[in-house]
Amino acid sequence: MTGVGVLVVGLLLCFAGVASLHLAVLASGFALGWLVAESLGGSVAVTAIVAACAAVVAWILSTLVFRAALLVVGGVAGGVIGAKFYGLLEGGDGNVVIAIVFVLAVAVLTGLATQRFHETALVWVCAFGGAGLALSGLARIWPSTLGFLRTPDTTAEAVIDAAAWIALGALGWSVQRRWLRRKATSKA
Repeated sequence: MTGVGVLVVGLLLCFAGVASLHLAVLASGFALGWLVAESLGGSVAVTAIVAACAAVVAWILSTLVFRAALLVVGGVAGGVIGAKFYGLLEGGDGNVVIAIVFVLAVAVLTGLATQRFHETALVWVCAFGGAGLALSGLARIWPSTLGFLRTPDTTAEAVIDAAAWIALGALGWSVQRRWLRRKATSKA
């Protein structure tokens, strides 16, 4: 059941993240909390609690820091991207300190890019952050078949995981770009 929830949140972020800043913040916070707690070996219950808390904290931060909301959203969703990318590079054998530094670095860079380039970057960040979380959800639903989508063990699994992540992220990006274009033409 937990995989289904993670999959749904990931797909919402991937395909509708730019539609609502609140949705993007909550989904990104949940995703970051889930991926970090899961990678540190938390049980399903602890991981779910950490993810829910991270979602609330991310939402509170973005609400309190409205002027820097894009920085916060981009940073949180960038953390999801960093966690997914680190998982692809290291599999399941990575050093916790290096993982945290890597995720934070990607989060800060992504947050700065989102603050600078606004919706253009937000579409990319939401699409690829959501795609990474959705793949982790699929891995939880079918661990014996698709478990490698969470932590690939071989080079072939990492290549397949990366290709799936890129394909789903690109599809999410395409859907969100079309939504933004329709929104822009309806305002004109």
